[in-house]
Amino acid sequence: MYKRKPRSLHETELLDLARRYLPGGVRNATRSPEYAMVIKEGRGSRIWDVSGNEYIDYLMGSGPLLLGHAHPTVVAAVREYLERGSSYLMVNEPAIRLAEQIVQAVPCAEKVCFHSTGSEATFFAMRLARAYRRRHKILKFEGAFHGMSDYALMSNQWTATPQVSPAPVPNSAGIPPAVAAEMLIAPFNDLDATTALIEQHHAELAGVIVEPLQRTIPPQPGFLAGLRAVTSHYGIPLIFDEIVTGFRLAWGGAQEYYGVVPDLCALGKTLSSGHPLSVLCGREAIMAAVDPSRHGRDDYVALTGTYSANPLSCVAALATLSELRRPGAYEHLFASGRRLQEALRGLLEAAGIPAQVSGEPPAFEVWFTDRPITDFRCTLTADAARHARLTDLLLERGVVKAHEKFFLSLAHSNGDIDMTLEALASAIDAL
Repeated sequence: MYKRKPRSLHETELLDLARRYLPGGVRNATRSPEYAMVIKEGRGSRIWDVSGNEYIDYLMGSGPLLLGHAHPTVVAAVREYLERGSSYLMVNEPAIRLAEQIVQAVPCAEKVCFHSTGSEATFFAMRLARAYRRRHKILKFEGAFHGMSDYALMSNQWTATPQVSPAPVPNSAGIPPAVAAEMLIAPFNDLDATTALIEQHHAELAGVIVEPLQRTIPPQPGFLAGLRAVTSHYGIPLIFDEIVTGFRLAWGGAQEYYGVVPDLCALGKTLSSGHPLSVLCGREAIMAAVDPSRHGRDDYVALTGTYSANPLSCVAALATLSELRRPGAYEHLFASGRRLQEALRGLLEAAGIPAQVSGEPPAFEVWFTDRPITDFRCTLTADAARHARLTDLLLERGVVKAHEKFFLSLAHSNGDIDMTLEALASAIDAL
């Protein structure tokens, strides 16, 4: 039986320093001060805090570590390249090879631009759509998360009091009101309402951005296809935010998994095993505006960054993709996730606790509500305090999960799942 060690003096000192020098102290899987920790290292499916506690990790760096922590293939590739330098601000062979693989894998990808963060990729996707359409407004979906730009921080999953659609709710102080005026908000999975909004505003819409799997809410049958049809009808670029789903749901991402191809796509997280890298890819007709030879023209779109396409991140991504292409990789990932999902549903049902387990096998969440999770407002009916308590109870039992997801990785073994189910059974009993 797992027994968590008491916090060491060293970890206590580090947490005190964090509170002194970092706004808000430390970032953790829990907001409970008694469970705050400082991570020392991660390997495979496990992480260790500086007090020596070992945990099965389903936070996985908020998703990037699809292969697990410190995968030997990735570590070896980065170590081998490190002596050649870390960043050139010029094209390099790993970036070219990686671009080639992305075009071969991702259905919408004809051209590729590299960036450093998911926030950059989604922000630049919206900029590119505006330039292409020569219009300003972007439609996004209530509860969707597209990063930390001013345009993205509208009516995301942190929205406590939603407004009547299409009015946006800023999710941060410091955002100019003029930004909100350029965003329209639609209800996810409501094709009729979304179609009506697009028809009403099509003459001023630059693009529509969507998480094909919105957080852990799967699209209803026909929703993405209908969205593709109405945007195509009006010539409006459809942007898939696949920062989470790219290379996670399938080799070709959500586009392959759900069978709907957008015009632009943002990729990140799972691509490079935790090394800073994101991708904006899409149709050549739209991506052509990024060509540096257009500099100085009114149709040129600036999308550059100092660390974009740095060779270390690209080498890490190439190594990651080589592992994902191994026979049986996705079968193992889905089997592990499906087993955990189904067992969790069974444990909650047996305990008589109203709950929904929503998402796809590689990324899912439990919501403590009796209402099926089909859109963001359904998630607001969930018991957040009970969810927070489950997170703490799992920590006591040696399992770390994300604040909104279980992220499965290829490193999670059958033994890990066995131990997780034991921890879940005990934690749910304690609830």
